[in-house]
Amino acid sequence: MQMQTRITEKLQAELHPTHLEVVNESHMHNVPANSESHFKVTIVSDQFEGKMLIARHRLINKVLASELDGGIHALALHTLTATEWQKKAGHIADSPPCHGGSK
Repeated sequence: MQMQTRITEKLQAELHPTHLEVVNESHMHNVPANSESHFKVTIVSDQFEGKMLIARHRLINKVLASELDGGIHALALHTLTATEWQKKAGHIADSPPCHGGSK
């Protein structure tokens, strides 16, 4: 199973998000073609209500512990409540360019 699919399925099952987008950004980095090592996750879940950002990220890290231990090099997280998502009008900043080396 592809890493992107595993991430999506685990987050869906554990956090029941109202919005979830998992983007493979590996192509933006100095990695072999077809890599699945760098991801951007935008997730809106009621389970983030009342939690500070660090607690939200820890929750994601717990859900994806085995993936983080075995293949994911970078995980950009955008963890929002429904109210925060509405305020952003669905707009999440693009990931910055990679500074880790040239292709």
